[in-house]
Amino acid sequence: MSPLKFQDLEWAMGEALHEAEEAGRRDEVPIGACILDSQGKILASAGNNKESTKNPTGHAEILVLNKAAQLIGDWRLNSCTLVVTLEPCLMCMGALWQSRIGNLVFGAYDPKGGALSLNYNVHKDQRLNHAFSVIGGMRHYECSNILSQFFKQKRGKYSYKNS
Repeated sequence: MSPLKFQDLEWAMGEALHEAEEAGRRDEVPIGACILDSQGKILASAGNNKESTKNPTGHAEILVLNKAAQLIGDWRLNSCTLVVTLEPCLMCMGALWQSRIGNLVFGAYDPKGGALSLNYNVHKDQRLNHAFSVIGGMRHYECSNILSQFFKQKRGKYSYKNS
């Protein structure tokens, strides 16, 4: 893990939660992410935009990886930490590996779609040429609650008729 302090990571998760809330207001699945440099400064932040862009790769993680790489002028993000409100899917874990991210911190676990929960341990697969550290469950309740409330509200908009 990077020399970032736990308080820095908790603060960054708060920023990711803010991005998730903004995504939810745009009727996107409320997932937010940010990337910190080695000193704990936020380089980029984003929330999901899959629905509005009609782009299947519009995950918060992918968006912040692209923004951070453009900002620093290099696709290698070795000294960076990605903080995201939900456990990354397999696509996003692959993108984290490709970016050579230094560290991953996530909030809520995703037993149905999270790469780690599904036992795809890309971050420590010795057959690959890069490994990174992972911390899961940071501010888990807040991160899972925002998703639960969003989907509860979505389900409330639909009425099911008996056949």
